[in-house]
Amino acid sequence: MARESFDKEIQFLRMFVLTSGAYNRQQFADRLGISIHTFDKTIRRLKEIVAAMHQQVPDAQKKEFADMLRYSYFDSTDPLLLFLFRAKSLKESESLRMSTLLAALNEQPLTATQLIEVCSKELPADASLPDEKTIRNDLKYLEEVGVITKASEARPYRYRIHNAFIHELTQDELLDLYDFVDVMANTQVPSVQGYLLRDGLKKHMNRTAGTSAEPSGTEPFLYKYQYYSRILDEAHLSALLSAITQRRKVQFLYFSPKNNQAYASKNTNPLFEREMEGKLQITVPLQIVYDHQYGRWYLLAHDSRHGIRKFRLEGMTQIEHGEPVDASFFEEKKKEMDERIRLSWVIDTGRAITVKVRFYNPGRSGPNFIKDRVRLQGQWGEITEEYDDSFVYEITVNGTLEIKPWIRSFGSSCEVLEPIEFRQEMIAEWKELAGYYEPF
Repeated sequence: MARESFDKEIQFLRMFVLTSGAYNRQQFADRLGISIHTFDKTIRRLKEIVAAMHQQVPDAQKKEFADMLRYSYFDSTDPLLLFLFRAKSLKESESLRMSTLLAALNEQPLTATQLIEVCSKELPADASLPDEKTIRNDLKYLEEVGVITKASEARPYRYRIHNAFIHELTQDELLDLYDFVDVMANTQVPSVQGYLLRDGLKKHMNRTAGTSAEPSGTEPFLYKYQYYSRILDEAHLSALLSAITQRRKVQFLYFSPKNNQAYASKNTNPLFEREMEGKLQITVPLQIVYDHQYGRWYLLAHDSRHGIRKFRLEGMTQIEHGEPVDASFFEEKKKEMDERIRLSWVIDTGRAITVKVRFYNPGRSGPNFIKDRVRLQGQWGEITEEYDDSFVYEITVNGTLEIKPWIRSFGSSCEVLEPIEFRQEMIAEWKELAGYYEPF
């Protein structure tokens, strides 16, 4: 995978999934903040990758870009997610060079000097030969991402392919590992690394089986994640989590969910510059939060002007690391944030309010799945009263906005008792819903 940003592809794929082709070319380009020419160029680029990824797919299914999503609709996030991470492939010169390096290291451990000699022999005559600095940078990058490892600690370092683990497993053990990774990647977050690992295992088993067909038994499960387009936001996790670990500021262009624009191209020609609707933000990242109800990722950060702020990862583009901050300053702001969200259902920082809800038991026979779910998902709330047909649950939270979807998901099995304003709000919402089903 290339070491450059792919913000445009992230926003492009997210919008493609969420709009289901409802936009025309001009509307798509306007929403993305790019020209129609750039839109068409991106479409052509993505179609080429689709064809390369699904070579086994009939030609009729390669013709339209939309078929990439329709083809594997029930294969959950796999096509969309892996497609995204291949959307920014290596440059041709990088691809040739790295393929040559990895092929040589797969045969035996080699030093950087020996790899320079390999490149001079193996690369095409018309290709530019890399210097020692380029080779060492490539080796450093491949080692950082876990593709290669040092075979010895003595200088000059000898490098080898980091694949001993899979070669020690039998085919049955590899299938068991594949099934485990498949389940975890589809049911846990974050999922990106799991999908990439699963894809690598599948390719390795195909190679060892000596066939291009998928090995039997590697697709025993089907998943459907209703917010699978949100997993695109995981592309930002690595940069943000490393900034938190290193206590560094981050700079990014932010597009609010309420904005009419989701991306802004970096125009270098002043004749074609356009007004960017995104706002440049410089913050100290403190914590990443995932809202499982809506499948949304949030960044909690400290802003020098506004204090603790919340950003949705889907609106963040052009993320760059900034200068480090003092450790005592970071810990002070982290404690301040922890106190602000101590009573948050997710990340709300409003005033504390006690919510009292009556839940109705499902019936006399069978397990009480309502109570089981409340105990499992109710966080620090408590069951304060119990009756034959119901029980009362209480929790103190920062506002009712974030807990409302959870309460609403119980339907007629629950009733808000307090506060009275929240009760009236829920009544009004259910009346509105009932109005949609009134006969004409």
